[in-house]
Amino acid sequence: MAETKEIYKTLDFALRVGEMLLSNGAGAPDVSATMGSIVHYLGLRAASVDVTFTRLTISHQTSFDEPALTQTRNVTQRDIDYDDLTAVDQLVTALLQGKIGRDEARTQLAQIASSGHRTPRWAITASWGAIGAGVALLLGGDWVVVLTALVAAAGIEVLQRLLDRRRFPFFYQQVAGGLLATLLAIGVAATDVAVDPSLVITASIVMLLAGLGFIGAVQDALTGFYITAGARLLEVMIATAGIIVGVSGGLGLGSVLGVDIALEPGIAELSQLPVMIFGAALAASGFAFSGHAPTRVLLPIAVIGGVASAIYFLMTQQGFGRAWASAIAAITIGVVSYSVAGWARVPPLVIVVSCIVPLLPGLSIYRALSLMAAGDSNGILALVTAAAVAISLSSGVILGEYVAQPLKREARRLEHRLAGPRLVGPLRARAVRKNTKK
Repeated sequence: MAETKEIYKTLDFALRVGEMLLSNGAGAPDVSATMGSIVHYLGLRAASVDVTFTRLTISHQTSFDEPALTQTRNVTQRDIDYDDLTAVDQLVTALLQGKIGRDEARTQLAQIASSGHRTPRWAITASWGAIGAGVALLLGGDWVVVLTALVAAAGIEVLQRLLDRRRFPFFYQQVAGGLLATLLAIGVAATDVAVDPSLVITASIVMLLAGLGFIGAVQDALTGFYITAGARLLEVMIATAGIIVGVSGGLGLGSVLGVDIALEPGIAELSQLPVMIFGAALAASGFAFSGHAPTRVLLPIAVIGGVASAIYFLMTQQGFGRAWASAIAAITIGVVSYSVAGWARVPPLVIVVSCIVPLLPGLSIYRALSLMAAGDSNGILALVTAAAVAISLSSGVILGEYVAQPLKREARRLEHRLAGPRLVGPLRARAVRKNTKK
């Protein structure tokens, strides 16, 4: 009976770690591998781990003539907190290195899960404004566009937070965000201020694009977790559909009021390289801050995000298509982030997601919506371009991790064991315990 109790403690601890990782954006292969490493290190050699988008299951059979001991946990809360993700990642590493015992790790995990966000709410709202301003600079907007995009992005964050408190589904939050951005652009266009309102909308809806979900979906699909990949992809599609509904509704209202905010070809082009790099750096670091990333990693994220956007800019100037330019920039992010993550003591996921934010295809999505609203079939082509860019970004960062991991000495020795890139969690346990006790 005592042994069964100890086994349940180990299974419960692994489940709670998996829940923290999955709810904060980790891919199914990373969650499964981390849970497996924990139970294996703690002596449960034949444990079975099953990860889906909303449920975690782990079971262990002590012998062939005994029933399996099974525990499950549902994952419903998905409030991204990179500080918690980093803390759990370091906790697991400390456990697998033998620095702490299981019971101590359980206590620390409970403290991490029960602690709230340390960043004040107003600072998160300000960081959303910084992202909007950074994307506006990236697209070549003047100071009026930058200021308007800052206000619009901050307003979207406040609106979505209020709707979330009232339990509105995420789809309606996306609709409200897209509609608010478009209505603000209509208000600006109705004044005598010389400003391109389409840039305001583009800079604002980048905040709503589901970069994290798409990366997780691609990682899950590439590593064989097809059910979880399908669920993540459906979530991304619903989130994007909400943006489309909100923006198209605003465009329709603008047409009724006689305010033209359609995107004209050649107006919203990338700005000069220094301004573009600064805007990308601001957007990337602002996103990381809004996700409660540790402050020590904000500057590296800003640098990597700026360099990646510069690579994208230079490749498009040389005639490469947007999808290929996005892929090369994303591969660079994936390769560099792996080493930087080790130095900054954060999971690579924190860096790669933040750095691709300036590269998300907000311009292509808005172009598609404005063209389709005008009855132009070229809008479908623009929407396909946006999808191609999103896929290139997601698959590019995963490929970058594939390339980067074998470059390290430890990973080179383990290369034949790896099922795929690890964006969260240690590579392996350094030792295996003989029992489940601390």
